[in-house]
Amino acid sequence: MAQPSAAEALVTQAAAQVVAAFPDTLDLALDTAASMLAAADWPQVSRALLAETERTVTRAWAIGWRPADLVRLVRRELGTVHQPLAVDLIAAENRRHPAATLDRRWHEQLRELAVELWWSGDETYLTEFATRHRLDRFALATAVLELNRLWAQLPPVTPVGPTPGRATVYRSTGPLPGEPRMLSRIRALLAKAESTEFPEEAEALTAKAQQLVAQHSIDEALLTVGQPSRDTPGALRIGVDNPYESPKAMLLDAVATANRCRTVWAKEFGFCTIVGFDSDLDAVELLYTSLLVQATATMHRAGSRHHKEGAARTKSFRQSFLIAYAARIRERLATATEETTREAAAGRHLNPDGSSEQLVPDERLLPALAAREQAVDHALGEMFPKLTTQRVRISNAHGWHEGRAAADRAALHHGTDAIDR
Repeated sequence: MAQPSAAEALVTQAAAQVVAAFPDTLDLALDTAASMLAAADWPQVSRALLAETERTVTRAWAIGWRPADLVRLVRRELGTVHQPLAVDLIAAENRRHPAATLDRRWHEQLRELAVELWWSGDETYLTEFATRHRLDRFALATAVLELNRLWAQLPPVTPVGPTPGRATVYRSTGPLPGEPRMLSRIRALLAKAESTEFPEEAEALTAKAQQLVAQHSIDEALLTVGQPSRDTPGALRIGVDNPYESPKAMLLDAVATANRCRTVWAKEFGFCTIVGFDSDLDAVELLYTSLLVQATATMHRAGSRHHKEGAARTKSFRQSFLIAYAARIRERLATATEETTREAAAGRHLNPDGSSEQLVPDERLLPALAAREQAVDHALGEMFPKLTTQRVRISNAHGWHEGRAAADRAALHHGTDAIDR
């Protein structure tokens, strides 16, 4: 058996000391370990650090974490420089896995994170990263050790998909990998909603988008009648961070419930797990992101107006605004889903281009939808056998009324703007 090199042994020792350090001794452990690494053979330390963090990342995959989860945690817990470092370390570990052995959502996360092997070699990685971000050896060694500690201490979480190497063969189809035509049409509606200056048009686009989502779910349900093994419930995670994480989780639950999915909020990790059928999960992610962006913009406008009129732009106003927004969106989306389901049961079919046609009513539809909801509930119980509910409180009447009014005018559009404090 080959013995580890001096650099490998040093990196292993340094990483272990930092991971094992108690909070009150962490600063000393970091300073000591980073100093040792900075004074050692830097190219060899670079190679050894990549190998060490690769093992940490591989462990994270094995206990249920995914690329977006790891980067989200870094964004929550560490500094700005740790974020590109996290993406690079994920890219380094990803070299071990052929693309065909990663599932669709894994590929999507890698693409959204812009994961790439941009450095010329593992021995030059730290030097090239330090040049890019204007860091000295000690600062960079500290950052890598901090990040490795965060990931190494993660507990197991409920898996939401196969680990690398265990996915079915990945294939790219359509405008985006794995995306059906109906979702492409919904994206087009959202782009139109974003560009319109007329609230009435935006509201109509909101309802139309949800109707198309509901029709897509209906079509999928009928396709799988009598083929129970063809499609089974899955899961995905969506980030739900501060500020105002409770109403954000409520909004996500509203979107998920309207689309026959279920939501579990892991507050300590800043994400919700959505359980449902694959096509419904895609729709939930798209609709929630769009609604959250719209809520953010409208909340800031409403807060500014009330501030000018003498009412304070308080945290309670924003909290109440978003809770009311989520409650009203729940009503609107449920109405759109119920209307589409009722028409479908009568034989009316909504096409991706927005037109509709009268078909022969399919008596299998309502039992098929009920069976899918039962399957989702069963999957939820299997994944999360112990769940609790949480109440939220309204403390600002202005925020409540403005939030409901904003939800009535809501436009769905795709974006990633965050809600500021």
